[in-house]
Amino acid sequence: MAKKKTAKKRRSKGVKGLLFSLRGISFTVLALFLVGFFTATAVGAYFFVNTYATIMGSQIINLDDEKSNQKLTTIIYYYDTDAEGQQVEKEYKRLHGIENRVWIEMNLPTIESQKEFKMTPAVSEYSNIVNAYVALEDKRFWEHAGVDWRRFIGVITKYSFSQGASTLTQQLIKNITKEKDVTAVRKYNEILTALNLEHYWTKDRIIEAYLNTLYLGRGCYGVYTGAEKYFGKEVRELNLAECASLAAITKAPSGFDPLSHPEDNKKRQEYCLSEMLNQGLITQAEHDEAVAYKLIYTTSPEYKAAASEAQAAAEQQVNDYYVDYIIDTVIADLRESEEISKTQATNMVYGGGLRIYAAVDKKAQEAIEKVFRERINFPNIKATEKRPAPQASMTVMDYTGRVVALAGGADEKPGNRSLNRASASWRQPGSTIKPLAVYGPAVDQDKVTWSTLVKNAAFPYKGMAAWPQNNDGSKGSGAMVTIQYALQQSLNTVSARTLNEHLGIEASYTFIADSFGFAKLDPVNDRNLPPLATGGMTYGISTLEETAAYAMFGNGGVYYEPYCYYKVTNYDGSHVYLNTKEKQITKQAMTPGGADVMCEMLQTVPSSSWYSPTGKNVIQKFPIMAKTGTTSDNKDRWFAAGTPYYIASCWFGYDQPESLGSIKNPAANIWMEVMNRLHKDLDADKKFPKSNEAVKKSYCTRTGKTASSNCPSATGWYKLTNIPSVCTSCASTPSPAPESSAGGGNGGGGFGSWFEGIFG
Repeated sequence: MAKKKTAKKRRSKGVKGLLFSLRGISFTVLALFLVGFFTATAVGAYFFVNTYATIMGSQIINLDDEKSNQKLTTIIYYYDTDAEGQQVEKEYKRLHGIENRVWIEMNLPTIESQKEFKMTPAVSEYSNIVNAYVALEDKRFWEHAGVDWRRFIGVITKYSFSQGASTLTQQLIKNITKEKDVTAVRKYNEILTALNLEHYWTKDRIIEAYLNTLYLGRGCYGVYTGAEKYFGKEVRELNLAECASLAAITKAPSGFDPLSHPEDNKKRQEYCLSEMLNQGLITQAEHDEAVAYKLIYTTSPEYKAAASEAQAAAEQQVNDYYVDYIIDTVIADLRESEEISKTQATNMVYGGGLRIYAAVDKKAQEAIEKVFRERINFPNIKATEKRPAPQASMTVMDYTGRVVALAGGADEKPGNRSLNRASASWRQPGSTIKPLAVYGPAVDQDKVTWSTLVKNAAFPYKGMAAWPQNNDGSKGSGAMVTIQYALQQSLNTVSARTLNEHLGIEASYTFIADSFGFAKLDPVNDRNLPPLATGGMTYGISTLEETAAYAMFGNGGVYYEPYCYYKVTNYDGSHVYLNTKEKQITKQAMTPGGADVMCEMLQTVPSSSWYSPTGKNVIQKFPIMAKTGTTSDNKDRWFAAGTPYYIASCWFGYDQPESLGSIKNPAANIWMEVMNRLHKDLDADKKFPKSNEAVKKSYCTRTGKTASSNCPSATGWYKLTNIPSVCTSCASTPSPAPESSAGGGNGGGGFGSWFEGIFG
């Protein structure tokens, strides 16, 4: 009996244990359910609150800011004269890095529904391109609020987050953020950003931003550069067929590139047109006409370059030296004005969408490029295995600092931002330094006059019994000659004596250091007789620097810092970064009277000596002031000269200095060839300006004083503050003047033969 009770008791406990276990499991399940429920509720609430706060909170993307932040192509403009004589802006060059993008303001109307936009081609000149993209990429664009939920749910049901469903708004966000990872988190954030974007911005601004940021292959970002690349047109010039072709590229820029895959592009173009028809954006007739239209791309045999395409093609070529000079100058000026690094300034130039208004004269630049590229009127010195052919550079300016044109080297330009010898190569100037460092300041400071007599003879200097020698190798004739004659004949002996005995080294150095922007002036070594009197400077000067310095002789003594642009703005002109008028350095380097005297002293134009292989000897009709320069062993040849229109300096020599031999001055011939081309349509009656601070007078060629009736005389120019006294030394019967001291203004003292030697 006891055993039976025990078994029954055990069975009773087993049932109770099972019931207890089941009850425990139920409580656990209930607890887990409740925890899950409340967790899901909390997460859902957080998700809802976060979603709502993100969508309705502060704007995540500011399209105005993003427009400025995009890597935009910089455009350089120049000014040209139209048929009415008005100055008009024209595109010169484009600069960009990897991304080639020009932002266009489409000025689309604020339309919030597709119904309003349908069948309304007059709404905007960009209607076709907008309709093409909407039909192909996002047909409910005008209806949804940033996300097409119908399309989105269908895609994730069938595929996954990686399969399409992005609206144009979402694609715009990817274009801006560059975030394209295929993850649920990124997609979630993208959806919230799209809803936020459409909360703050109208559809017209969103589609405009999208069309300016999408990628169309071959480095083109935005429909503006895409239209130029593939069709050679502006976007507004594209017809319906071309707009559909451009839209077809977007899905896979390499696969639907019309230049390399025209058949694939055509298939997708026709699909785009059929979608436009089905969505009521075009008529059947418009559809049929567009399908039948023969697409002509920039690589098609039938293609004829349009003006805008010519600009696009120009950017593919190696930039000319003027563009390189602009780039270097703007980078340097932005570093200073914006207080940024060189890298930052460079990024602004190549990706900041700047608008640079260049000071270039395009026709003059083309003329100088042709002369230098083809070596017209260059000496026939061929390259050998041991050395290349000689090089040359030239800068042309007006008399207010405007760099009209420049050439930084001969032959074809080797590449972008290669060595620009005009602005960034410094060479010893030889005798072209004399008017700047010796005669100019000496005349201006009333130390000498046109007719001051100085001995043409070398003198002891720093252990040398007789220094310097003249270009003919002599130590000088020993005769007394006028300053004007010495300048004509480029007598080193007289230049050195004038500096040593009349002006003084310190006065000379101070004048050039304070007056001109010579970047490589050595304050120790160049503060001596040889560099100042004969041009043997430590580093030298560039043609750009010399041209700017010589301009003061033709503008009343004012030094104008050279400039290559008028202003630099952002892409829409709302902000001016740089303005030449505000930053240009100007100074009165010489008195107007002193400049007038030097201008006259440098003038002489014997027409019989001019020579041009083109047969267009135009330049001989103009008054010209000029100075040659030759360095030791004929390593460098210079010519600095100006007309009433332009002032220019030209250098000729080897990059690695070596003797040019005994050839005539090539720099003068090159200068003449360029100037012939620049002056062919200019008025030859124009004269150099004159102040009322200088006067033309007769002087005695024996004494250099103002001539009396008994004196052998010539004419010269004098500052009113420094007119020589009247000569009282000559007898009642005048005697002939010594040949060596004869001088004069236009045509006096053998200047014709000197020019014959220059250009021979």
